[in-house]
Amino acid sequence: MTPATLFLHADAALREVIDQLDPADFSAPVPQEWSQLESLTLLGILGRHAYDEAWIPDVLAGRAAADGDPYADVDLLGDDPIASYDALNDTATAALRSGDIAETFRFTYGDYPAAEGFAHLATYRAFQAYSIAKHFGIPFHLSTDLVAGFNEHVTPHADEWRQWGVFPPAIEPPADADDETRLLCTLGFWQP
Repeated sequence: MTPATLFLHADAALREVIDQLDPADFSAPVPQEWSQLESLTLLGILGRHAYDEAWIPDVLAGRAAADGDPYADVDLLGDDPIASYDALNDTATAALRSGDIAETFRFTYGDYPAAEGFAHLATYRAFQAYSIAKHFGIPFHLSTDLVAGFNEHVTPHADEWRQWGVFPPAIEPPADADDETRLLCTLGFWQP
């Protein structure tokens, strides 16, 4: 699996979870470790994902927030937050499929080769999908393709990225752990 395909799978996983959100839960608090925002709610985290998704075409084109942030202080969710997120997701997917990808992705925390940048983007999406689903009782599993892609492109960097605060400490997997559970334990995200 290419890093770009890993990103597409992770982006689709997050959308799968977002599409199952109950708007009645939008005001519900979410764990503080999900974001550095204060008074974090599910709607707030959805807004952060909308912002991140809006940036994908720019990131793929090699632009960065340092060049100007057209999405700052913009209501990206509107009156129908889930549909608005889906529209941003469609635009991001189309941008990737256009094939015009910069060699370097310029994130707020540094510049990375596109292959590694795709792994960063995929990691954020997939494990937020898992965490949101667990927190709100949404049926969800990482696909076998996504698990394989993470084992190929992310797991080899787990200890290094853990030192940067990307991953929590690894968890000892249960004796009967399946591939998804082993991955989640390796990256510190598994919840029984």
